Amino acid sequence: MTDNLKLDMNEYLPLRDVVFKTLREAILRGDLKPGERLMELQLASKLGVSRTPIREAIRMLEQEGLAVTIPRKGAEVAKMTLKDMEDVLEVREALDELAVQIACEKITDEQLEKLRRVKDEFELCTKGKDVKKIAEADVNFHDVIYEAADNPKLVSILSNLREQVYRYRVEYVKNPENYPILIREHEKIWEGLMARDKERATHAMHEHVENQAVAVKAVIQNQDEEKHN
Repeated sequence: MTDNLKLDMNEYLPLRDVVFKTLREAILRGDLKPGERLMELQLASKLGVSRTPIREAIRMLEQEGLAVTIPRKGAEVAKMTLKDMEDVLEVREALDELAVQIACEKITDEQLEKLRRVKDEFELCTKGKDVKKIAEADVNFHDVIYEAADNPKLVSILSNLREQVYRYRVEYVKNPENYPILIREHEKIWEGLMARDKERATHAMHEHVENQAVAVKAVIQNQDEEKHN
């Protein structure tokens, strides 16, 4: 169990959400490792809370694919597997391409300007070393496109999927070598939307998600090799 666990209290959030955010951050940072047990009593003692918010937070982590409950063993941090990654990104690719196609028809000049600003903010974030901030800036870029699609049903599905994708997104942006690629891809997507060219925007989005899948696949394979060496 990591010594870095500490509740980031927020008076506006229920305790279960505070615990959830704390555990989520620890998993995404790598402080809680894949396969590590999430023992309610130990976590409750560590964070100074009762077992109830711990139990509720673990359920929320399971919904995001960050934790899994093993029969007769209990909850543990979910391992990143190639199959899980491929499944999640396969769905994300199809929905992101659909979102950008719809956005091509509906996006306003104001939203295009907002997308340009967010695109530039992402590039600015890559000059720092805050991986969480970089990942969130990438999320913001996609959120503007989803907003422009103006399809609440699609946005709802993508919002749920986004949480499952977030772990892989963080792994991707941990490597600074990927930043120039991401910046260039964002630029191509924005240009496609500016031209309201469906084919161009869809191709750019496909390339964007595909490159992420290839990079994360390499990360998972490296982790697997390290375990066996």
